Amino acid sequence: QVQLVESGGGLVQAGGSLRLSCAASGRTFSTLTMGWFRQAPGKEREFVGAISRSGANIYYSESVKGRFTISRDNAKNTVYLQMNSLKPEDTAVYCCAASRLISLPTIPERYADWGQGTQVTVSS
Repeated sequence: QVQLVESGGGLVQAGGSLRLSCAASGRTFSTLTMGWFRQAPGKEREFVGAISRSGANIYYSESVKGRFTISRDNAKNTVYLQMNSLKPEDTAVYCCAASRLISLPTIPERYADWGQGTQVTVSS
């Protein structure tokens, strides 16, 4: 089992930036594909992006492509989500998740472990 703890959320004005971190423990981090999801009030959980074990492959949802960047530091057991040009519609609870799959899953069911999430609020 993997323990995941997100940090870095907060309140930011539209057009601003935030960087989220997700620290992992309990399993060799470099064996995990990592994903980011978000969930806004009254909406279903939405895939944001995923990064492969080595970090060489990254896939983003169309809604964040060009604005968000996912990276990882396997030496620090941490995955990051850099969010730029934030919009009010980006407001949500952001969660990181870990998958044992080699591919880059886009659906929550493919991820075995989840963090508690961190709130991101973008004001207009």
